[in-house]
Amino acid sequence: MSTVRKRSVVIRGHRTSYSLEKPFFDELAAIAAARGMALAALIAEIDAARPRDANLSSAIRVHVLEWLKRTGGN
Repeated sequence: MSTVRKRSVVIRGHRTSYSLEKPFFDELAAIAAARGMALAALIAEIDAARPRDANLSSAIRVHVLEWLKRTGGN
């Protein structure tokens, strides 16, 4: 089982943190690369779209899952 690692990012000039297991982080980085965007920009996009009652880490995990389901992991 992969341990959770806390990471920091600046979104719209505000420093925040999120916690992800390595497999989720690796897929998130791959999504950003596939879309030709910086990881921080992708996280900002996810943050802007998430419901305010959802935390950022959960929103990132759901985004990764939805991407993988939609693209078949490619």
